Amino acid sequence: MTDSNPHLLIVDDDREIRSLLGRYFESNGFRATAVEHGEAMTHALEQEKIDLIVLDVMLPGVNGMTLCRELRRHSQIPVIMLTARGEDEDRIDGLESGADDYLPKPFNPRELLSRVKAVLRRSSASAVDVPVRTFRFGGWVLDTATRTLTDSDGSRIPLSGAEYRLLTVLLASPSRVLSRAQLATLLRGREADPQDRSIDVRVSRLRQLLGDNARASQIIKTVYGEGYVIGVGVETA
Repeated sequence: MTDSNPHLLIVDDDREIRSLLGRYFESNGFRATAVEHGEAMTHALEQEKIDLIVLDVMLPGVNGMTLCRELRRHSQIPVIMLTARGEDEDRIDGLESGADDYLPKPFNPRELLSRVKAVLRRSSASAVDVPVRTFRFGGWVLDTATRTLTDSDGSRIPLSGAEYRLLTVLLASPSRVLSRAQLATLLRGREADPQDRSIDVRVSRLRQLLGDNARASQIIKTVYGEGYVIGVGVETA
């Protein structure tokens, strides 16, 4: 095990789960730090370089949803949320808080490992291979080198890795309507589950960040029955 191995932070108040996941990830080539609540999570992030967080929703004190929202104000560290019931509302809340993926309990550690590897691959590579440094659109600038979104006043708006990739995919095809299935394939490398609302949730969150009124959206338009398309001019450099 070397410092070059990805470092995972496991945040769960269940001691057995922390121990199990810590051992499992380390046996599969990762470094793992396991803590039981949000305060310890904050301390670990201050002390260590963390590559991905496995974050339980139901924590004592500050819950996982709130911790993820607070993290997204200043960090793009990928987050996989562990939800208690796996119901739609739990998953949607997790995505709206800025999580990159979610997994309901109880879960198979092998599936979690697979999702960790997939999220790390996506976070380390651009979703689209285009020689574009910046996208300018509707008063906004997306810098693909630094992965930062800037408004007309020069203020930086934090994006999660998943939000960045979705916005990049849409901006790279500004006049093309992309279906949910196409977006899921581009972002995840697999076809969308017809019941999976994650693309819609991420579009909704992007609209909120862009100040794009969902009822009369101008930047990310919905083409009913087809998908989504950028509705403003896009300049590239």
